[in-house]
Amino acid sequence: QVQLVESGGGLVQPGGSLRLSCEASGSLFSTNVMGWYRQAPGKQRELVAAIIRGGSTNYADSVKGRFAISRDNAKNTVYLQMNSLKPEDTAVYYCAADPIYYRITTGQANYWGQGTQVTVSS
Repeated sequence: QVQLVESGGGLVQPGGSLRLSCEASGSLFSTNVMGWYRQAPGKQRELVAAIIRGGSTNYADSVKGRFAISRDNAKNTVYLQMNSLKPEDTAVYYCAADPIYYRITTGQANYWGQGTQVTVSS
C-alpha cells in the first residue's frame, strides 16, 4: 500500500511561485511513475505533469515553460515547482502514483493524495 502526502499549497499573487511536495510511503515499485493533477471548480481533473523514476517527464501544454516536476528517489518524494503563476492555475492539486506510465497519464493511477489548494489571486 502507498500513502501520498502533499504539502506546499497556498495563496500567491499572479506572477509568483510555489513549490508543491508529495512524499510517498510504501512500495518503491508502486511509485515508479508519479504525477500531479489539478482540478478547478466546475472543471474536470487534468494532468499537469508526470515523471518516471528514471527522470523522463511530461507536461500539459498550459504549464510548459512555467512548471517543473522533479523527484528525489532517495526520499520517494516528487516536487512541482510552479513559476509565473496565473489565476487560471487556481485549483486543488493532487499527487498520484502508479507502477505503470499510462495509468498516470490517463487518470487511472492506483494511488492518490488528498490534495492541496493553490490559489492565485491579487
